[in-house]
Amino acid sequence: MTTQAPDTRPGPVETMFAADEASRGLGIELVEHGEGTAVLRMTVTASQVNGHRIAHGGYVFLLADSAFACACNSHGPVTVAAGADIEFIAPAYEGDVLVATARERVRFGRSGVYDVSVVRGDEVIAEFRGRSRTLRTQNEEPQ
Repeated sequence: MTTQAPDTRPGPVETMFAADEASRGLGIELVEHGEGTAVLRMTVTASQVNGHRIAHGGYVFLLADSAFACACNSHGPVTVAAGADIEFIAPAYEGDVLVATARERVRFGRSGVYDVSVVRGDEVIAEFRGRSRTLRTQNEEPQ
C-alpha cells in the first residue's frame, strides 16, 4: 500500500502574496483565504497617518485592494484589477488594527466583481468594490 504525501506547494494566493513587496512592506498579513475569499490584517502605523492624524485613505484602499487581489487570484489564472471604488465610512487612527475581508460576488467569462469590507473590531471603516479581469495566456483566443 502506498500513501501519497499531501501537496505542500504554495497555491496561487501564497505565491502572489509572497512576491507582493508593497503589501508585506506595510506589515499587511494574509490571515486566511479560500476560493474567491481572503482576509488580510494591517495595523495603522505613524507613517500611515495624514495631517489630520487619521489613516491616509490610500493605505486603507491598499489594504482592501490587496484583499481583493488575493480573492480574485484564488482561482489560479493571473487576474488583475480592471477598476475599483471605495467608500470611506469612518476614520482609522494610528494603532488601529484593520481587517479586510474580500468576497467574490460574481465571475463571468474573464471578469469578476468582488466586495471588500474593512473593519476595526465591529466597526466598518470602508467598503470597496473591485472589478477583475483574468489575463489571457499566449495560446488563448481573444474574448
